Amino acid sequence: MDFPKKNQHLSSYSNGQILNHQSKHLLLELYRCDCEKLNDESFLRCTLNRAAKLAKAKVLNLISNKFEPQGVTAIALLAESHISIHTWPESNYSAVDIFTCGQNMNPELASQYLIEALKAEEHFLRIIERNPPLEVLKQIRTIF
Repeated sequence: MDFPKKNQHLSSYSNGQILNHQSKHLLLELYRCDCEKLNDESFLRCTLNRAAKLAKAKVLNLISNKFEPQGVTAIALLAESHISIHTWPESNYSAVDIFTCGQNMNPELASQYLIEALKAEEHFLRIIERNPPLEVLKQIRTIF
């Protein structure tokens, strides 16, 4: 799998204006995963944390819920946005959402790590380029 180079800008046009894609939304489908890992809440929390750090994101909070009889949802709240995972161990399937803002984070590294950590034998990745207004891109926020 080829990944874009860091700080690479993708451009498109809208109403005659050039749009610089500085935010990405990755939708990752993981198939034929290790079912025990998909049902291990602690493992998934650690895995999301590690994926975020590999992608150069700042983790603000981790929340999760283990369902009965099986399945986990976990979300890493990031300064750059979020990474979430929803698992169906009985189907060896997981859905992952990685949304990033700005140029410093590399969400493709997070997705590759999740594929490997969950031992997915197949995956499908969609990347959506987001186009926030220029005013949003110029804002600097302070983390409390």
